[in-house]
Amino acid sequence: MFNFLVFDVLNPFWWLATAIICFKLFAFVDAAVRREDAYRAADKKTKPFWLVVLGLSLGIDLLLGANVLGNFLTLIGLVATIVYMVDVRPAIKQLTGGGGNKRRDIGPYGPW
Repeated sequence: MFNFLVFDVLNPFWWLATAIICFKLFAFVDAAVRREDAYRAADKKTKPFWLVVLGLSLGIDLLLGANVLGNFLTLIGLVATIVYMVDVRPAIKQLTGGGGNKRRDIGPYGPW
């Protein structure tokens, strides 16, 4: 009855497809929660542009399956997602103060 689940869990391509879909979902949600003016201030494309690109990438993988070897659209979407995560997201985080550059010498009443 559950033989197909055992086969899927043991298949490394299933794990790769699951990781790709989770990565694209994380990027889409991250792009959705960022402020729209931060995209313009970072001199990147607009928020609707990135939502459409990342949403299409995720939607195609959910509809057709994230097959890295057989689906060229998966690779194109993966490249777009990597560009967002490596280039756009750090620039926006730096502008909005969401970066990891938090000072440790600040107490409850200011710097000490």
